[in-house]
Amino acid sequence: MRLFLSLFLILLLFNCKAQNNIIESKVEAILTQGNDRPKLVVGVVVDQMRYDYLTRFNNKFSEGGFKRLINEGFYCKNNHYNYVPTYTGPGHTSIYTGTTPKYHGIIGNNWYDKDIKETVYCAGDSTVQSVGTLSKAGQMSPHRMVSTTFADENRLFTQLQGKTIGVSLKDRGAILPAGHTANAAYWFNGRDEGSFISSTYYMSDLPKWVNDFNDSDAAEKYLKVWNTLYNIETYTESGTDLNDYESGFRGKETASFPYDLNALKTDNYGFDILKSTPYGNSIVADFAIAAIDGEQLGQDDIADVLTVSFSSTDYVGHNFGVNSKEIEDTYIRLDKDLERFLIALDAKIGKGNYTLFLTSDHGAVHVPAYLQSVKIPSGYIDSATFKNDVETFLTNRFEVPGLLENVSNNQIFLNKKLINDFKLDLKEIEEALVDELITFENIYKVYTANTMQTTSFTTGVEELLQNGYNQKRSGDVIMVYDPAVISYGKKGSTHGSALNYDTHVPLLFFGKGIKKGSTLTKTVITDIAPTMSALLGISFPNAATGKPLEFVID
Repeated sequence: MRLFLSLFLILLLFNCKAQNNIIESKVEAILTQGNDRPKLVVGVVVDQMRYDYLTRFNNKFSEGGFKRLINEGFYCKNNHYNYVPTYTGPGHTSIYTGTTPKYHGIIGNNWYDKDIKETVYCAGDSTVQSVGTLSKAGQMSPHRMVSTTFADENRLFTQLQGKTIGVSLKDRGAILPAGHTANAAYWFNGRDEGSFISSTYYMSDLPKWVNDFNDSDAAEKYLKVWNTLYNIETYTESGTDLNDYESGFRGKETASFPYDLNALKTDNYGFDILKSTPYGNSIVADFAIAAIDGEQLGQDDIADVLTVSFSSTDYVGHNFGVNSKEIEDTYIRLDKDLERFLIALDAKIGKGNYTLFLTSDHGAVHVPAYLQSVKIPSGYIDSATFKNDVETFLTNRFEVPGLLENVSNNQIFLNKKLINDFKLDLKEIEEALVDELITFENIYKVYTANTMQTTSFTTGVEELLQNGYNQKRSGDVIMVYDPAVISYGKKGSTHGSALNYDTHVPLLFFGKGIKKGSTLTKTVITDIAPTMSALLGISFPNAATGKPLEFVID
């Protein structure tokens, strides 16, 4: 009996020791995995950055900005948006959710809400209040985005210990990437304030570091003369400075260098003028660097996320066009801001401790008037005339006035109540519109909502349309303009199409866990979030349709 008890105790001790060894091994594995995760993931979105800006302006870039990301990181040269419309709100959302408007619900910057019969803003939220301003500029939240971002998934994975901070000039550029669970999102309020603000969705008061930044009059120093960084004669990668294709600023007769911003501010909404200059990017870089310290990002082994959107590139592109001296100077100066941002990350987080990706929310088309001057097919659609023609057709064909409820984002919304009241056939009206609209000048393709819901497209513009079609929120008829045809003024440029000038954007990965190299293999924007999720070892965003880019991860 005594021998049996001795043997039992020996076996029990052996098993306990074995169990302890297993537990210790698991703990060690978890700690090791934690050490393999970056301390900080930084997502950088450059608003309206065409892919070819990286190659066109390459000789003007320093070694520490874009070139550093290319030379030390992984360069995806054939990266595209896989849906339409290519706008800021959907773009930022798709980057961080890993899916398209079909699933995340942000179908435009603004869209017509079929339920309340009003146009809504992608980040607008009247249920929250402004923080940091008395204006309504802070009444914003991500509530219209119905899926999670990878930043949300990181927060869930870390039991809300990993922080998420969003920063941008634009509210939507800060709010949508940061997701639903963000600690904070901050955006720039211009006019007569020139400060960063937030909303009660995140906080009741701005933290001290933000108030200190705003009180330092950080924006004031940028109200100065904007001239080219280098001799304008060396800007051979862009068109002539004085031409007929640029809007410029109120109060200045020509859209040409130099621009005295302090003198022009009164006629251009005060501090808002900075948005349409490279200095809007500079103040975002200033604020993002301050946020690293103020929020203590990347200071432990629990991964944080910082989303930064540089929006001035979009404002400058809309104002001056993609071939302007102004856009070239803006990217040369952004390269400098990017360089000092990377230096700050090296110093505050440590080289090899953070991971960064850089991409864009969409590209832009050359000014069609300029394209016409060099004999490339292009043109304009007058939206008011178009709407009137559609209304006339519907009234004449179906003998019921008011069938057209809204035209926006290249979509037509029909009045369902009238259709039901007069016992009309919705599908018949949709098909009649398709047959009529395809005869209009500069209309390239037209599809019904029924086609989007019943036909599976796997290639071409049709696939992109379907990925952007949200059954609950999109319209009854969807249109595609001819290439390089826009509904916009004849000076400056815009975006939104399924064409390469809008879909082809840069994608650079850099830092911890990233291989060095490049590829011409096609990647799509929805692959970014799953790749970041895989790197972090967390769940993919809940509606993600993209896939991890295995060749990027080391």
